[in-house]
Amino acid sequence: MSDVRLLAAPFDPAEELRAFTAAHIVAGGIVSFLGQVREGGGVEALELKHYDPLTLPAMQDLAVRVRDRWVLDGLLVIHRSGVMAVGEPIVLVAAAARHRRDAFAAADFAMDHLKSESWFWKREKVAGEWRWIEPRAQDFEDIGRW
Repeated sequence: MSDVRLLAAPFDPAEELRAFTAAHIVAGGIVSFLGQVREGGGVEALELKHYDPLTLPAMQDLAVRVRDRWVLDGLLVIHRSGVMAVGEPIVLVAAAARHRRDAFAAADFAMDHLKSESWFWKREKVAGEWRWIEPRAQDFEDIGRW
């Protein structure tokens, strides 16, 4: 089962992971990744914009590709949009599997694809001014592993 959500409001990653873990007690391993707005470089806020008709269906398609590739008991993908402050969660990916290697690989694959095949436009606010963020070369190298 996959739970894929695109949210405009903040979420509680600890509560989401608690609920996910409780729902997958047969799993031998649960791996999670939490991405948050990082402090540094004078960043005051991060904004993620997206195209509604494309974003959630593409995230759901990614979940299907992950589930087709690894044997999982569950997959959770939550992604924020809108303006977020430093320290706020942006993305949570969790994979539950009978064996840890499947869980690790599935979460890693999902994050690499979310980051590189992103359906989001990112900008950050520094010194009161907004500037767009372009993908990094590392993001494309990461996806090339798969």
